[in-house]
Amino acid sequence: MKKVIILGSTGSIGTQALEIIEANPDRFQVVGLVGNANQELLASQAQKFNVAKQRAVAGAEAAVRLIEDTEADVVINGITGSIGLLPTLATLRTGKTLALANKESLIVGGRLVTDLAKPGQIVPVDSEHSALAQCLLAGNRSEVAKLILTASGGPFRGFSKQQLREVTPAQALKHPTWTMGKVVTTNSATMVNKGLEIIEAHLLFDIPFENIVVTVHPQSVVHSMVQFIDGSIIAQCSPPDMKLPIALGMTWPDRVPNISAPVDFTKSHTWIFEPLDETVFSSVRLAREVGAKGSTYPSVYNAANEQAVEAFHLNKISFTEIVEVIEETIQAHTASNELSLEAVLEAESWARTFADQIINTKL
Repeated sequence: MKKVIILGSTGSIGTQALEIIEANPDRFQVVGLVGNANQELLASQAQKFNVAKQRAVAGAEAAVRLIEDTEADVVINGITGSIGLLPTLATLRTGKTLALANKESLIVGGRLVTDLAKPGQIVPVDSEHSALAQCLLAGNRSEVAKLILTASGGPFRGFSKQQLREVTPAQALKHPTWTMGKVVTTNSATMVNKGLEIIEAHLLFDIPFENIVVTVHPQSVVHSMVQFIDGSIIAQCSPPDMKLPIALGMTWPDRVPNISAPVDFTKSHTWIFEPLDETVFSSVRLAREVGAKGSTYPSVYNAANEQAVEAFHLNKISFTEIVEVIEETIQAHTASNELSLEAVLEAESWARTFADQIINTKL
């Protein structure tokens, strides 16, 4: 039986993880919960799963203490944002398996995270990266030619730059496929999320940026693909449902039966694949640039985005100005010579302040 700690238990990833655990009581036991400000839901979860260690936190320190003080096999990091970095590092230090839904912690931490991880200790929970991990089982790493990340295209697939200028916060939150939180849904609309996923794929699988490509697939059934050197492409397919990668995150490489309904091939299906217009969605180009630069540049990209997304939803800036704020902040940044936790935190703090200054000039 797997003993599981869930960080972000009151959010989308956390609540679905608890549904999986409830349906499989012989496989999993919840031993720790960390939620957000929704203390009523957190208390209800703790009572339902008989969890003594549960905390509602606004910061990361309580999550770190719970990880360090609790015997567990797996920690699901479902926190949103770079606040998840310290819990990610704590999980790796204690030797627990990290089921990583908090991509930001890997992206801003970079080699601080990957160098600390033992082989196989990080299991991706993002649907795309879980798909890549599954597809990579089909061959040796030396045989990999490309990683192909799929993108739904978000609510503004096919929009021109001019059309994007008129987008409202309400429109940005209407994702055609997935139900997610405000930040992740907005990031999907700007394609910042796909930019972050390119950096994440590079760090997880050690594949060069030039060999990581994006294709737009609005049906969100093919979650990602791997192209091998002989021309073969292996895809992972399932109807849109995060429970499949969440369950795999807790049991990798083993599978839990009946987690997700498969594609029904007794019915007709039409799957579309289109190239991503990186001139319109320049956030992807920017992510490749900061990923290649490394050091503290990815943390600045992420922090500036978080500030800009919040400003957009407060009607302080337009939709297209989100990426403008990110780019201006990156251009002004001078990276630290050595990557350290202190350098990452300092760069993040600087980026948030600088991005806020840019935002204030646009009011």
